[in-house]
Amino acid sequence: MTESNANVNGQSPWRERLSALKNMPPVLKILWDSGPEVVSWGLILRVIVAVLPFAVAKVAQYIITDIAGHLRGEPLPSRFWSLVAAEVALNVVLGLITRAIDYSDSLLANRYTQYVSVRVMEQAARLDLTTYENPVFYDRLERARVQATDRLAMIQQMGRLFQQVITTLVFSAALAWASPWLVLLLALGVLPSFLGETHFAFLGYAKNFRQTTAKRQMDYLREVAGSREGAKEVKLFGLNKFFTERFQALARKIYQEDVALSRSKLIMGGLLGIIGTLGYYGAYVYVIWRTIAGHYDIGQFTFLTAAIQQASSNLQQVFSTASGIADQALFLTDLLAFFAMEPTVRSKPDGLPAPRSIVRGFEFRNVSFTYPGTNRTVLKDFNLTLSPGERIALIGENGQGKTTVVKLITRLYDPTQGQILLDGVDLREYSLEDLHRQIGVIFQDFMRFEMTARENIAVGRVDQTHNQNDIESAAHKSLADTVVVKLSEGYDQMLGRRFEGGVELSGGEWQKMALARAYLRDAQLLILDEPTAALDARSELEVFERFAELTQGKMALLISHRFSTVRMADRIVVLAGGRLIEEGNHQNLMARGGVYAGMFEMQAASYR
Repeated sequence: MTESNANVNGQSPWRERLSALKNMPPVLKILWDSGPEVVSWGLILRVIVAVLPFAVAKVAQYIITDIAGHLRGEPLPSRFWSLVAAEVALNVVLGLITRAIDYSDSLLANRYTQYVSVRVMEQAARLDLTTYENPVFYDRLERARVQATDRLAMIQQMGRLFQQVITTLVFSAALAWASPWLVLLLALGVLPSFLGETHFAFLGYAKNFRQTTAKRQMDYLREVAGSREGAKEVKLFGLNKFFTERFQALARKIYQEDVALSRSKLIMGGLLGIIGTLGYYGAYVYVIWRTIAGHYDIGQFTFLTAAIQQASSNLQQVFSTASGIADQALFLTDLLAFFAMEPTVRSKPDGLPAPRSIVRGFEFRNVSFTYPGTNRTVLKDFNLTLSPGERIALIGENGQGKTTVVKLITRLYDPTQGQILLDGVDLREYSLEDLHRQIGVIFQDFMRFEMTARENIAVGRVDQTHNQNDIESAAHKSLADTVVVKLSEGYDQMLGRRFEGGVELSGGEWQKMALARAYLRDAQLLILDEPTAALDARSELEVFERFAELTQGKMALLISHRFSTVRMADRIVVLAGGRLIEEGNHQNLMARGGVYAGMFEMQAASYR
């Protein structure tokens, strides 16, 4: 085993396995929380099933002893047919309870999958944008999502282990009573297989850990090559072979690693299996020898051989299942680490409610910001005020910090240095959730929710129940009503092509639906970050005329590259190098003849 295979986190393989066992208590708690009554009934049923094979074997011993006596000329005892009936009844009960356990396991699997999947979704929503911009996080998130459902086998293994341990203890006690050597022979035969299984299970974990990034790349290539969005460029640029060959190269590498591990497991597992077989037959031969020597009668011989078979089988299963659980626990490391992650941007426990009537507005005070993992400072000693009722337009070349201002004022990020104040109070003092309720935002890369038109608008404020008038009013403000009127099902029309009956919209139509969400929010601060990039000039002008009308008395922050719409703002702020270099209304800035005037004239010239 190479160092890269043996050591994923800088620990020896066995220390890694033992360390992974600390994952079991939180996993058991998750399992219990997902369905305590199902877990309880499952344990009770497994206890019964665990002891029934011993009862069946014991009854069979008495039946065989009675038959052997009868063959020697002894009369059948009166209990004989009762014993036969008891054995039949015990096997019937065993079959029924086994089916009940399967039913209980299926219920628990469904509850566990749903519970963990919801936990993953909730945790992902808690984490901030800083986390989502870290590629390492995506690998962890991918493994967490897989582990949320792929660990069902381990959950079922834990139930089987509980049952196997009880059965093993019962039959081992019977064998130890007959002769301790029997238990020792079985254990010595099973132990090498157990060590081998744990060894290869750890290698499997190390392999899967290494392959996570490659598998994500394969998923991406498969999605790009087969998506509707990528189909045009894939065809026009002849990218199919390029993507296919990259996919095949990654798949080939993963296949070779999988085959190498499987081959080693086949050879070593076979050799270790021989040792286990020898241990079993060593105990079996010992019982034959003792029976021939007159120490056991035929009934005891039958019972002990059945006990050897049961103890050996269950002992192997106990070691194998325990090994599997211990090594499966390695795979839970990322899931539990994911659940343990805390957002860097979060509310204080006693966060203040956001003011319901903002009086002084927002103020950026000497704000600097650097994105995590980079050295470039996007904003440097940035100062800006936004007063109630004021509409501000942010302009500047790409990468000058305009969208960063939006992310900071909405507290998707916190400043690296400086403060952002709302009514004189640092944003970090407010409840994050309550602050967001007072802000309506539409980004250029807005979401296209493949839901009904009504739901696409209603998600703008899911904490309230909206009647049809609310939905239609928001749609009218954003001009989305001109889109809905053309849909055959109106507001009940499914949008997008993902689901049956869905209708695809143009980029501009989707944008109007997104604007409706922002208007439905009825927030004190409305932010439009390049929201009309997909609209033609006439539609954009109509949207912004409506925007100017609807934001009277509210704070509004607008980012746009089209100066025909920027000029209607009360104040225009020009950013360059992460700093505010000019501000004023259109007329003042044009009269000044500075950066804004130059940018305006450059754009205007292209229309002449």
